[in-house]
Amino acid sequence: MSDAESLMWRLETDPYLSSTFGAVVVLDRAPDFAALRRRLDRTSGTIERLRQRVMPGPGGLPPVWVDDPGFDIDYHVRRIGCPKPGTVDQAMALAAQIVADPLDRTRPLWQFVVIEGLRGGKAAVVQKMHHTITDGERGVELSLQYMDFERDAPEPPTPPADPAGSDTEPDTLTTAPSASDARTGVSPLDTVREFVTGGLRLPIAVAREVQNLLTDPASIPQASTAAARTLKGIVGQLSDTAGAHSPLWTQRSLGRRIVPLNADFRATKEAAKHLGGTLNTAFLTVAAHAAGAYHAELGAPVYALRASMAISTRTESSGANAFSLARMSVPTATMPITDRFALVSEATGAARDASANAGLDALAALTAALPTSLITRLARQQSQTVDFATSNLRGSPIDMYLAGARIEGVYPLGPLLGVAFNLTLMSYVGTLDMGLHVDTAAVAEPDLLARLFDDAFKQLHRAA
Repeated sequence: MSDAESLMWRLETDPYLSSTFGAVVVLDRAPDFAALRRRLDRTSGTIERLRQRVMPGPGGLPPVWVDDPGFDIDYHVRRIGCPKPGTVDQAMALAAQIVADPLDRTRPLWQFVVIEGLRGGKAAVVQKMHHTITDGERGVELSLQYMDFERDAPEPPTPPADPAGSDTEPDTLTTAPSASDARTGVSPLDTVREFVTGGLRLPIAVAREVQNLLTDPASIPQASTAAARTLKGIVGQLSDTAGAHSPLWTQRSLGRRIVPLNADFRATKEAAKHLGGTLNTAFLTVAAHAAGAYHAELGAPVYALRASMAISTRTESSGANAFSLARMSVPTATMPITDRFALVSEATGAARDASANAGLDALAALTAALPTSLITRLARQQSQTVDFATSNLRGSPIDMYLAGARIEGVYPLGPLLGVAFNLTLMSYVGTLDMGLHVDTAAVAEPDLLARLFDDAFKQLHRAA
C-alpha cells in the first residue's frame, strides 16, 4: 500500500472514520443482471486492484495488496428486490444500509448491489468502494470500463490473461468506446474524458523530503522552499483545532440517511459566472445558505459553520488517491445569497492556498511512523472541528447506459468521517445530482435540510 492508502486503512480501526464511499445510480429499467455481472467480472480482470485483498505487512510494515485466490464475482455483484410500493426513498434507505455496512476486510474492497422492483419498472444500483482502491475522480473514470454510450452496445471482448510471470500492471483506465460519432470522428468517450479530467489541479507536495526533514531537523534551514511550505501546511492541518460552531449538530453516530437532490446545471453555472465565481463556489454557497437557514428555522441561528471541501491534487503521476481537504469557516448568518457568494469565494480561495501543501500523500508520509492509536485520535479530534463536508465531481454530459438500462441520475455518497453531513455533487446530462449523506444523530430533520437546499438553489438562480 502507498502511504495514503495505509493511512486510510489504519484509520478504520475507529468505525466513525470509515472511508468507504458510494453512489446510487437510478435506471429507467432493470439492467440485464447477467450482462452486468459479465461486464464487472471483465472489469475486475482488467483492473488489478479489484481482485486483490489487503494483507497486514510483516514486522510492522505497511499493509500490502495481494491477489485474492478465492475471488468470487458473485460475492461482489448482487441483486435484491425493493418492497412495495418501490419508491426512490425506499431504495435510498436500502442504499444507506448497504453503504454503511463495513466491507469484508478479507476480500477485495468493493460491491455492487442491484435494487429491482422500483415504481414504473425502474431500478437502482448501489456502488460501494473503499477509498484505498480509488478516489471519487478516478472512480468516475473507472466507471467507463463497465458503462456504455448506447442501450444495445456490444459487450467488449474479455482481455487475454497476462503471460505467466508478467510484472506489467494493467492500465486501470484504458477502455475502448462502444460507440462513436461517424460524422466528426469524435468518440463519446473522449467527450466524457474531457469533462472528467478538466477539474482543478494543484501541485502535489514533496512528501518524502518533508519526512526526511523530520528525521534530520538540523537540515530544515537548508530545505527547499517546496518542502518548507509542505511542512508548514501539514503542521497547520494537524494543529488546527478551532471548534465547529453548530449548536445543533453536536452528536455523532453510525446511523445514516441518504436524500437525493437535483439542481439545473446550466442555471447554476451561469449564476456562478454572473457572480464572478465558479461552480464550486456556487455549490458551497448553497450549502452554507441551507445550513444557516436550517439552524434559523429550528431556533438556533448561527453566525458561521466549519466546512471542508475536497480539492483534487491529481497529476499524471498521481496514484489511486490524490486530493487534499480544504477547511474553512463559511458565513451562515441571514443575508442575501449574493453577499454570501462573495464571502464564500474569498474563504475558499484562502483555504485552497492553505491546503495546497498539505495533500493526502504528504500527510500520510508524515504520519506513517506514528502509532495507529495516536493517528486515529488525531483524526477524530480534527473531524470534530468540521460541521459538514462537500465534494464536486464531473460526470458525463451525455446519456450513459448500464447493462442495457439508461442512467437517469447518479447520486454520489461521500464518506462522513465524523461530520454531520456530506454533500457530494456530480454533473450528469445537464443536471447536478447530489447525494445528501446524513448522520441521523446530528441532523435530526434531514428532509427539512433537503428542502432548504432546494430553496437555496432557487435563490441563487434568481439572483443571476
